[in-house]
Amino acid sequence: MSAKRVSKKEKTILWFDEINNHDVALVGGKNASLGEMYQKLSGQGINIPYGFAVTAKGYRNFIDAAGIRNKIEEILTGLNTHDVKDLARRGHRIRETILKVEFPKELEDDIVTAYKKLSGRYKSKATDVAVRSSATAEDLPDASFAGQQETYLNIEGEYSILESVKKCMASLFTNRAISYREDKGFNHFDVELSVTVQKMVRSDLASSGVMFSIDTETGFKDAVLINAIYGLGENIVQGIVNPDSYYVFKPTLLEGYKEKDHDKFSYKPILSKTVGSKRLKLIYSLEGSESTKNEPVSEEDKQRFVLTDHEVLVLARWACLIEEHYKLPMDIEWAKDGRSGELYVVQARPETVHTQTDKQKLIEYKLKKKEKSLLSGDSIGSKIGIGKARVVGDVTEIEKFKEGEVLVTEITDPDWEPIMKIASAIVTNSGGRTSHAAIVSREFGIPCIVGTGNATKIIKNGMMITVSCAEGEVGRVYNGAVPFDIKETDLKKIPDPQTEIMMNVGDPQQAFDFSFIPNEGVGLAREEMIILNFVKVHPKALIDFDKIKDPETKEKIEEITMGYPDKKEFFVDKLAQGIARIAAAFYPKDVILRTVDLKSNEYASLVGGKDYEPEEGNPMLGWRGASRYYSQEYKDAFDLECQAIKKVRDDMGLYNLKVMIPFCRTPEEGQKVIKILEKNGLKRSKIGGRKKFEDLDIYVMCEIPSNVILADEFADIFDGFSIGSNDLTQLTLGVDRDSSMVAHVFDERNEAIKKTIAEVIRVAKKRKRKIGICGQGPSDLPEFAEFLVEQGIDSISLTPDTVIKTRIAIDKKEKNLKRRKSNK
Repeated sequence: MSAKRVSKKEKTILWFDEINNHDVALVGGKNASLGEMYQKLSGQGINIPYGFAVTAKGYRNFIDAAGIRNKIEEILTGLNTHDVKDLARRGHRIRETILKVEFPKELEDDIVTAYKKLSGRYKSKATDVAVRSSATAEDLPDASFAGQQETYLNIEGEYSILESVKKCMASLFTNRAISYREDKGFNHFDVELSVTVQKMVRSDLASSGVMFSIDTETGFKDAVLINAIYGLGENIVQGIVNPDSYYVFKPTLLEGYKEKDHDKFSYKPILSKTVGSKRLKLIYSLEGSESTKNEPVSEEDKQRFVLTDHEVLVLARWACLIEEHYKLPMDIEWAKDGRSGELYVVQARPETVHTQTDKQKLIEYKLKKKEKSLLSGDSIGSKIGIGKARVVGDVTEIEKFKEGEVLVTEITDPDWEPIMKIASAIVTNSGGRTSHAAIVSREFGIPCIVGTGNATKIIKNGMMITVSCAEGEVGRVYNGAVPFDIKETDLKKIPDPQTEIMMNVGDPQQAFDFSFIPNEGVGLAREEMIILNFVKVHPKALIDFDKIKDPETKEKIEEITMGYPDKKEFFVDKLAQGIARIAAAFYPKDVILRTVDLKSNEYASLVGGKDYEPEEGNPMLGWRGASRYYSQEYKDAFDLECQAIKKVRDDMGLYNLKVMIPFCRTPEEGQKVIKILEKNGLKRSKIGGRKKFEDLDIYVMCEIPSNVILADEFADIFDGFSIGSNDLTQLTLGVDRDSSMVAHVFDERNEAIKKTIAEVIRVAKKRKRKIGICGQGPSDLPEFAEFLVEQGIDSISLTPDTVIKTRIAIDKKEKNLKRRKSNK
């Protein structure tokens, strides 16, 4: 007689190849996702360690057989989650109640039998496994239960497995989990617990981390963010370690992937790589009661990137495949096995913040005045918070915390959530963008700065402070209550004028944010901002590094270029990454990159710069722009700049990047620069005719009267013009724009300027060259912008904060002009 077939719902053990996304009620979100990926994505090359789930049915059997359901309900009656002491007391009583009772014999046998089978699969008597909770309401798009319950790593042997499974079940009633369910409106017994038992990946011998298929700070959908540390992954989730971070651009990554060619990528669009401090790594413990322990990371390893570029690209592709499968942005944990060298995905859940964001609304926070900051770190979100600081040393002090205060501490963990949700802002010494503090802050919509290093030393209890996450990736803490504005824009109501409204962008870290403002691309990407803020070293000092005699300069360069033995490679990489981030943010729209236009005094301010720059009486009219690029003294440095641009276009596939030459005094200078570009692999496409997307256009800044007077000759060698109204006004009117004595004369609305601009627009139109403007004038003077529209300019590039108001004004002007023409 055949054995009776047991339905899934009645089983206490289910294997990964038996479960999928439809089984959340049976095995929780984590297990359902692991089963789904194991069955559907393993065939696409994603490695998932095998394992099984102790089901929610097993949890129910345990609670019912122990007869403790009524007791748990009784303990929770009258709970006030804002009373931290009361919450802790009740949570402890429930967990102790669960841990004291035994598993029913049948469930115990089922777990042991499954563990033996898993061990046999890996040719071991007692294989090492990870034991994790998987709540049945976990990882819903609007309720992230991730991290609410416990995880146990490097668990071996039957007794240890049973103890860890029971601890996971008890952790359904940790203080933070109880508080979270109360706040989200979940009945405590509507959420049940399943437990994951999964073969360990030996990342204790290699590395692990977290990745998101979306930018976690801005919601930019075309980037994968990967964080990486040495050792087991718990340190990254708990925020104990500041990780390496990598951004990868998804569209060209997927476009350039060649599956048949052994995982080769035609394009390698790693937009940025940042070395984290990685001071500790979590490894297996071979002695004592603990299964894992932390040990220091060597100085040499701290300074190295955890992942190779190829590993970064493989992980990023996996993130894309997982996102494509789930049709949602995903939060994914990965690990590398130190024995086999293989990468694995060990968890994946929906990203729960940006899936809920209204993409049709643009909310901008802006400080009303600039102050000197007390300290800085990684900003989480884009808000600003003000409150009295409460410096909290450890979890025993959290009861002192009052609603509306700013939480300042070393790190947070899930036990802190009851006070985190009532904080006006959070500041931590440690942790990165995937730490507990970062994840919870995003979910609660609280401004947070992580990885400050010394916040608990600088900030004192009771200090009134302002926490600003509204200035890009760097978050800053200011003394006192700094006033700020909140501006909300309904993007559905923003018009779409015929004149292209582009943007001026200098800070790559704000590019993802700016991409959400209605735009037709970037009319001016300021390369010099990348040099000043990210490269920081004079390119000639990097070329001549071995010849530098000053020990202080050499030490500074070593510190800035950490991880780069080849200093020229540092320059190319850092510059390329900054450019690429802007190009990626606006892809496939045009991004017009102005090559570096620093003056000699600005170049001299770079590390090592004084040895290479002349002292000029008027740097504004001196060695800048085109004349610098072809000079013998600087030519090799410009070659590095060209290599960075080529890397962005050819290696990363960002062919929307165009090049613009500044301060080109004569057509002959233009010819010389174009030859240097071509020698470095940046060959301009044929002027005129149909263009392919990958063709390179080269524009020239129109900022010198000679550019207007000889516009026809410049049109012979360039694809278009971008009017730099600041320099053009200065040089046409003979006004030093930095002099307050003649500032009243400086005005783009002056008739001489308007006639000059009208003339170059006329020539450009006649010669069928693109003509735009990227100066400050249209941003500050609406009537000047309207004049440009009247002249038929193709595009106006503006500072981001003026794009929306100018867009509305230009649309209105265009409609008036159209009405006037029709009346005639």
